Amino acid sequence: MKKQSAISYSILFIVLLSLASCRKNYIIYYNKVNEIDSIYRFTNNPKLAIKEYRKLFKEYTPKNQDRIEEYATYITLADKYNEDFGGKKSLYQLITLVAPYNHEYKKYLPLFKKYGIDSTEVQQKITEWKQGLDKKLVDSFRIALIRDQQGRPDDTVLVRKNVEKNAKLLIWTFKNDGFPTSKKIGWFPMPTFITHMVESKKHYPYIREKLLEFVKSGDCSPRDYARMVDTDMGSHNNTTLYGFNMILVKDSIQTDRNRKTLGIPSMKHSAKIRQDYFKKLKENDTHYIE
Repeated sequence: MKKQSAISYSILFIVLLSLASCRKNYIIYYNKVNEIDSIYRFTNNPKLAIKEYRKLFKEYTPKNQDRIEEYATYITLADKYNEDFGGKKSLYQLITLVAPYNHEYKKYLPLFKKYGIDSTEVQQKITEWKQGLDKKLVDSFRIALIRDQQGRPDDTVLVRKNVEKNAKLLIWTFKNDGFPTSKKIGWFPMPTFITHMVESKKHYPYIREKLLEFVKSGDCSPRDYARMVDTDMGSHNNTTLYGFNMILVKDSIQTDRNRKTLGIPSMKHSAKIRQDYFKKLKENDTHYIE
């Protein structure tokens, strides 16, 4: 019996170790995206970018980060250069990635139509995505968002009280449902909401620790985490770790190193992304018609 128990525990240990090793660290993913984006954005080598993105998305479930939009970029570049990107299956995945952002999907309607997905089917996919949201969590965070803004900036007593309530909700969600991603609650101003957690003296250290875990799992945006940390540092001694919140950066080399530990583009790269983003917005200042 003892021998069998020992064997059973050994097998259990091996299974648990295998499961742990299978977890993807998305900081590696984000840094790889930054490398590929640089290939496309700085060296103007779109075909190599397509090839590298294809390899990356076979290994990691794609994100579509704000402004970099790596998955959308991969698909649009592949389409432009007649490269295979997975056809309808990949386009359906893109729909779910842009679904939380109001009318963002509309700029891809010509591409969807080209591959046989009309606007009615797009709407159907978005409706299916909405039906998959956790309604209880959606309602809870809708209330939390209203609470987050009550009393600001004058009623500090009410603000502190509400911050603690929201911190408890966030911790409860971490423990019961994981991080409240857009797949669970839809669009939500998470950067502002998370940043306000620094005002909770009791719960902020725990929230900061958990959020770093969620950055690694790919659930929390590294930029949201970085803004929160820099907000906390800035409020104490006007310093920055990652170069956010309009605080003067004294050592850009070290700041870029810090950014890489989270998978955030370098300051120069971020400036280029921001410049291209606003340039594209200006060029595409049109109304979409379905």
